[in-house]
Amino acid sequence: MEVVILVGFAALLVIGVSRTPRRTHSRRGEARISAPSRNVRADWRKSPPSVPANRVLKGRAYVIDGDTIVVRKSKIRLAGIDAPELNMPWGQKAKWAMVEICKGQEITIKLNGETSYDRLVGIGYLPNGQDIGAELVKRGLALDLPFFSNGRYRHLEPVGARKRLRNGAYGHASISFRRETTVVAFRK
Repeated sequence: MEVVILVGFAALLVIGVSRTPRRTHSRRGEARISAPSRNVRADWRKSPPSVPANRVLKGRAYVIDGDTIVVRKSKIRLAGIDAPELNMPWGQKAKWAMVEICKGQEITIKLNGETSYDRLVGIGYLPNGQDIGAELVKRGLALDLPFFSNGRYRHLEPVGARKRLRNGAYGHASISFRRETTVVAFRK
C-alpha cells in the first residue's frame, strides 16, 4: 500500500514539475516567469491564409515593415520589391515611409498567387490607383526584384539606391534566398 502511494505521489510530482512555469532571467537581471515549453515544431511553418475567390483584398493597412502589411487580418508581402528588415540600416525609415504612404487610406491588394512564408504576395494600390511598391522604390527605400517583377520597378530606383541598400553586411536577404522561399499557392 505504501509503495503504491509513493509511486502515485512521484507521478504527480513529475506531472506537476513539467507543467510549472520556469524561471528565466532577462538582460537586466530581474527574474520573470515563462510558460512551459511546448512542441513548437509543428507551428514553425504556418500555412498561408485563405485566398479570396476574386484574389482582391480591400481595407485599411497595418504596416509590419517596409514590404509587409496586414489587410483584413491577412499578412501581405508586396510583390516585386525588397525593403530592408527592421533591424538593418534603413529598415525603420522604410517602415515609416510605408506608414506615411498608407495612413488613413483604403488599400486594394491584387494577389498574384504566390506565398512567402506565412504571407500572401500581391501588388498594393492606393485609392487613386498609385502602386505602393513603386512609391517606396521611388523614395529609395526598397529595391526592384527583377526575378519577381520582371523589372517593373527598376526604372524608378534613384541613383545610388542599390549601393546603399546592397545585399550582404548592410543590406537585406539575397535574391537567391527569396527565390527558394517563395511558393506558388495558385495559378492564374
